[in-house]
Amino acid sequence: MSLIKKSNELVIPTTVKMMIYGQAGMGKSTVALSAPKPLLLDFDNGVKRMNMAHLENIDTVQVTSWSDVQQVLQEDLSAYQTIVVDTIGKMMDFIITYKCGSRQPSIKDWSGINAEFSWMTRTLSGLNKHIIFVAHRDTRKEGDDTVFIPALREKSYNSIVTELDLLGYLEMKSERGVQRRTITFDPTSRNDGKNTCNLPSVMEVPTILDKNANPTAKNDFITAKIINSYLGMLAAKKEAQEKYDKVIEEIKEQIELITDAESANNFIAQIDNFEHVGSSKQMAAKLVANKAKSLNLKLNSEKKYEPAA
Repeated sequence: MSLIKKSNELVIPTTVKMMIYGQAGMGKSTVALSAPKPLLLDFDNGVKRMNMAHLENIDTVQVTSWSDVQQVLQEDLSAYQTIVVDTIGKMMDFIITYKCGSRQPSIKDWSGINAEFSWMTRTLSGLNKHIIFVAHRDTRKEGDDTVFIPALREKSYNSIVTELDLLGYLEMKSERGVQRRTITFDPTSRNDGKNTCNLPSVMEVPTILDKNANPTAKNDFITAKIINSYLGMLAAKKEAQEKYDKVIEEIKEQIELITDAESANNFIAQIDNFEHVGSSKQMAAKLVANKAKSLNLKLNSEKKYEPAA
């Protein structure tokens, strides 16, 4: 079987890998847990700071050592659709402790640390689940500008950001005296970002607690506004591809009936009658031209086929 795939044969992942970062207190963990059926890997002991209403029906691994992570990733995780890593920077601290104990890592230690980090990201990717990394905010200087970035060692950050579908910066904005929490996926001059899912560049994260910290709405922002939007985009692409394949198959069946200049010209006259999708009309023109060539036909000055001399 050939490894070369046509566009309609490609395997398109239906899971999303993303990172959310921002200042402390922005509600990054709560937003991350708005993904479908999450399992929280709590490296940062962040559950104690979360509203308990947002932890209802959420299973959590309170990580105390790297062996906890190694163990849980061998368990049956079929009940979960999302794995939340909170925070990825603290996860790196656990790896360093696992490799180096209480001492500071030396240069020679980093190859093993990076290998363990790579194992973790590969293992998560292999679970066929949505993956959400939570990160604190750091800064990077670019000339006179300060750019907000996830707080993660540069080499680790560069290696993981290439694997992400989405990188979102969560922040609080004040507009006309009203505080709005937003997440930005597009990279800008002030923040890193990544947006391969064609989401709006800035999305408002709704407030779902009242002034007494009681929930007023379901915590489903990522599920409703990001995951469902992404899956909808994939479904639309699949539907368009299926329509394209159908019309091309109909075109090929008609081209098979072409045996001479007259039938070739009849096909061209009817070419607009097909329910074309995307580039199907251009493909039809190419296919009929190939068939005409095989029958030793040529186009004359009136753009009609006739036998070649």
